Amino acid sequence: MHCVKLLGQRLSAREFDRQVAEFQVRVAILNGFTALGIPVTEAVG
Repeated sequence: MHCVKLLGQRLSAREFDRQVAEFQVRVAILNGFTALGIPVTEAVG
C-alpha cells in the first residue's frame, strides 16, 4: 500500500467505481515496474 501511495496520496476520482478503476491502474503500473526488475535466470550447461 505504501508504494501505491507514492504514485499519489489521494485518488482524484469522486465516484467509487472510478476510484476503483484509478486504483487498478496504479496497481498495474506498479506490477509493470516490478516485472521489469525481476531478473531472468537461465541454466548454463
